[in-house]
Amino acid sequence: MAPTFKLQCHFILICLLALRGESRYLELREAVDHDPFPHLAGGASPKRELEGEPLYSRALRCVDMLSLQGQFTFTTDRPQLHCATFFIAEPEEFITIRYDLVSIDCQRGDILQVFDGWILKGEKFPSSQDHPLPTTERYIDFCESGLSRRTIRSSQNVAMIFFRVHEPGNGFTVTMKTEPNLFPCNIISQTPNGRFTLVVPHQHRNCSFSIIYPVAIKISDLTLGHLNGLQLKKSSAGCGGIGDFVELLGGTGLDPSKMLLLADLCYPLRGPAQMKVGCDHTVLRMVSSGKHINRVTFEYRQLEPYELENPNGNSIQEFCLSTL
Repeated sequence: MAPTFKLQCHFILICLLALRGESRYLELREAVDHDPFPHLAGGASPKRELEGEPLYSRALRCVDMLSLQGQFTFTTDRPQLHCATFFIAEPEEFITIRYDLVSIDCQRGDILQVFDGWILKGEKFPSSQDHPLPTTERYIDFCESGLSRRTIRSSQNVAMIFFRVHEPGNGFTVTMKTEPNLFPCNIISQTPNGRFTLVVPHQHRNCSFSIIYPVAIKISDLTLGHLNGLQLKKSSAGCGGIGDFVELLGGTGLDPSKMLLLADLCYPLRGPAQMKVGCDHTVLRMVSSGKHINRVTFEYRQLEPYELENPNGNSIQEFCLSTL
């Protein structure tokens, strides 16, 4: 089964539990064995819209995840009160969501909101500390703005729609497209394995790379400061007092600001730095002062079951294992 499909099934089941008030994640194996959304599997759908070909389209479920460009329609056959669609693109892409047709009753309590990022059980990605907009401006409410904001672009490779529709036959149609992002910041990986270089060029901002799996992560290159190298001394007090540094975080929720700090780096590497993290959610976060060009290159892979079962020999954090 394709890695992207595994993430889709895994995360949709997490969403379903959260919307029902549950607090535990389902195991990935349950999602894979059940195959609740077979049409999203490897070869069943085009990966990207090809020029000159018809736009991919399908119906939306009450809780859904989309990684393809296309046109998507939700029509309710009964009152649906707690629905959400999660959009995810490639790391180097923005997402645009366009309202093509909307038929809802705002006066009756229907809701249609786009959120710039993902939010689950009150936890946001990107966190409020890392997003360029205040939280209130990250919500775009159709019932307030109408079609004056027909097209909405995300600030990163994820976005979502919340909706509530009471009347059978009502709903909406949206088109999702992607645009290139030259300097991606705040990313959720579609896959449990990969390699990425995060660059922050003279910008005072914080950028997080999120992996919703237990992983082994290796940092192979780290440049903090000017391109000719920034000479810093390792401090026993950590990197909090330094303007440019990298953090490795772990936890079970979505919000990096609520995760536990596992390690921080603010000095030149003498060799690859690597760590195994047994958390449901691993984040590499770069904090930048805006005075320099900062860059970090890392690779990651999903931990094997035997690595989670034998933490002592694999440097896995026990606080994470207790939640798996």
